Amino acid sequence: MSNLKIYNTLARDKQAFVPIETGKVRMYVCGMTIYDYCHIGHARMMMAFDVMYRWLLATGYEVTYARNITDIDDKIIRRAVENGETISQLTTRFTRYMDEDTGALGILPPTLVPRATEYVPQMLALIETLEQKDLAYQGTDGDVNYAVRNFPNYGRLSGKSLDDLRAGERVDVNTGKRDPLDFVLWKASKESEPEEVKWDSKWGKGRPGWHIECSAMCSALLGEHFDIHGGGADLQFPHHENEIAQSEGAFGQTMVNYWVHNGFVRVDNEKMSKSLGNFFTIREVLKKFDAEVIRFFIMRAHYRSPLNYSDAHLDDARVALTRLYTALDGVDGDGADLDWTEAHAVRFAQAMDDDFNTPVAIAVLFDLATEINKSKSPALVRQLKGLADVIGLLGRSAQQFLQAAVGETDTTGDAAIAAQIAQRAAAKKARNFAESDKIRADLLAAGIILEDKPDGTTNWRRA
Repeated sequence: MSNLKIYNTLARDKQAFVPIETGKVRMYVCGMTIYDYCHIGHARMMMAFDVMYRWLLATGYEVTYARNITDIDDKIIRRAVENGETISQLTTRFTRYMDEDTGALGILPPTLVPRATEYVPQMLALIETLEQKDLAYQGTDGDVNYAVRNFPNYGRLSGKSLDDLRAGERVDVNTGKRDPLDFVLWKASKESEPEEVKWDSKWGKGRPGWHIECSAMCSALLGEHFDIHGGGADLQFPHHENEIAQSEGAFGQTMVNYWVHNGFVRVDNEKMSKSLGNFFTIREVLKKFDAEVIRFFIMRAHYRSPLNYSDAHLDDARVALTRLYTALDGVDGDGADLDWTEAHAVRFAQAMDDDFNTPVAIAVLFDLATEINKSKSPALVRQLKGLADVIGLLGRSAQQFLQAAVGETDTTGDAAIAAQIAQRAAAKKARNFAESDKIRADLLAAGIILEDKPDGTTNWRRA
């Protein structure tokens, strides 16, 4: 169906993509733990898999894409207690905020959005299966743990051997684990915890561990063996390693064919994260930059590469995206369908088939824009808009983008601008060129650039 190659973390190589079921793709991505606003690092992760989802759809696959919501977790419980609200109130609110932010960035909704709390029965069944296979046991503290040493090849995904892991282990005298390498599947309830996070089980009241949540959700929705599993590079170990141990230990077969991980966002050469306090929420950045500029900025880097965040880089992305829109200004497409046999489209597809190489695909868009500037060809306009649409760009008219106000930084309204343009036209007609020049200079100082043509000032854009 395509010539797609995907970098498989497990194989440490790019591999030809062959779906388990012809023409269909099942993909699971670890989503947000919902207790705060999403930051640009989260946007980068969701954008990476949005682009993959879009390309798979564009090449004709029927895609079932699940991206979960973790709505039960230590941090969630702590934040809800601090706020004096229920867990569901907290997670419902921040889920809504996440959906607003991803919608602004043009990130398509996944096919399925499972919430961890909806799959506790499946988690309990999975833990019981692991217990029957001698891969789970209840510790002296009431927690149910995974017996890592009983699962062959643990560490395959991350490249860590048990000896490597032992070298870095710390012994906790308060744990009920048989081995420090074991991890929690089911956490016994504490008296201080809210009742809404206490579920009944054969091991007593408790709640699921983080890792078992994803194994239960993806197997319930996509099957015991599916095509693609993704997430941020920080999830490779221990989260995804533990998912493999749980799912393959329980079901006795390969869990996933292609493991895919996106790179970090960095600020001053450090990973952007809440723990380091160097993060910028999507909402903060949207106050300063157009949403499509943020999308374009993220896609200019390959999804596996580090993405260096700064206002200067976003300013550069805005200037570059403006070049694409300017090429479309005043030139309409010919109304035909996107031609995938045309030279630019062929190069675009080759780039996307090479592990979703958006930087090269975007370079093709700029080549098209250069040719449009020379030829004003409606056929090339159609190709540029059609190819850009595949990755969620250039969805507005040129004037809509060029005149768009952004958050709190643009305070001059369209009506005020139109009024000043009319005043300037009247001044020019009266041959009051000093007043005409003053209005133009005042608008420029406010970040408004006028585009004079022989028939007058018909267009303007924000700087």
